[in-house]
Amino acid sequence: MKTLNTRRQESHRKLATRLPLLIPGFLALAAGIAAGLSRLGWDGLSSSPLDLAHLHAPLMIAGFFGTVIGLERAVALGRWPAFFSPLLSGLGSLLLIAGIHPVAGAATILGGSLFFLGATAWVTLIQPVFHMALLLVGAASLVAANLAWFFGASIETLLPAWTAFLILTIVGERLELSRLHPVDLVAKAILAGIITIYIVSVILASFGLPAASAVMGLCLTGMAIWLIFFDIARNTVRQKGLPRFIAVCLLTGYGWLALGGGIWMVWSGLPGLITGPAYLYDAALHAIFLGFVLAMVFGHAPIILPAVTTLAVPFHRTFYLHVVLLEASLALRIVADLLADDGLRLAGSLGNALAVAVFIANTVFAVRRGIAAKAGRPLRTPPPDLAKTSET
Repeated sequence: MKTLNTRRQESHRKLATRLPLLIPGFLALAAGIAAGLSRLGWDGLSSSPLDLAHLHAPLMIAGFFGTVIGLERAVALGRWPAFFSPLLSGLGSLLLIAGIHPVAGAATILGGSLFFLGATAWVTLIQPVFHMALLLVGAASLVAANLAWFFGASIETLLPAWTAFLILTIVGERLELSRLHPVDLVAKAILAGIITIYIVSVILASFGLPAASAVMGLCLTGMAIWLIFFDIARNTVRQKGLPRFIAVCLLTGYGWLALGGGIWMVWSGLPGLITGPAYLYDAALHAIFLGFVLAMVFGHAPIILPAVTTLAVPFHRTFYLHVVLLEASLALRIVADLLADDGLRLAGSLGNALAVAVFIANTVFAVRRGIAAKAGRPLRTPPPDLAKTSET
């Protein structure tokens, strides 16, 4: 049996080795948000010495999510080669932020995604089940997008595969949890059919086929509706505390995914409708990436962060503040897109950035509360037989 001091030393060692891998990811998040605001013409960034506007999507998806999810996967696998995934993805993000030639940053991030694919394949061989297959396809989508980005493909061409990386990763992880809340074979078959069509449509949409892009949007809406009806969040939302908070994030996220998929389908199939494709495209992307993906981050952070860093994140009601800010500011942004109002869209985007800032602040304060609570807890004396065992 490990003594209390041994466990503490092991916890400190994990924190010291993993936190430096996480920091570049959050720097990529901050730079990606700044790049997005710069794209919208925010005057506060007009004098920036670095032009990161064209790197908004790479920093957010390949940089931030590639690093954070890569670290999560490496911790789950527990094999040292897997940690090259967050290391290289984070390093590549720093190269991009520093203004070094973008090819160097893209190549480094590509290397990180290759290690991520290897780690996911390793886990899939150990556990060859459906949800792991989804995670593997998601990892392959990340590699494909990063490889095309390295060779100079346009961001619009890469977005279907980058989107698939996040969608399949989240759906796969939710299915893993659904083992505790099994669904019938018919429901599983429906989801498998939707996902199969989605993967095919992503491949075809990457080659610029509008019809495939429309089908991809339809599949996203279909997955969202399936999750609303069959995810365990429908039950846990009736509980209290952290389970309810997570469920609220999940269910609102599924709603945004359904809306984003629907807008994507309209944008792909009916160009020029209402406000033109550019505004509909922006609305679809941010309903998916902010409304769905970021809601998953908000909901799962109190669980994932302790597992990755060993830092406790005790739940507090103030967590709902960054969720409400995200929901309200995103709704404002979507309305602005539908009205083709650039000023209103910038206001909504600033609200999105504020929601992320409040999320980080709430998480930091929660970690501080967890550390204080742990420091104030009396040390537990092991039973005599265990104490004797630990001494020997």
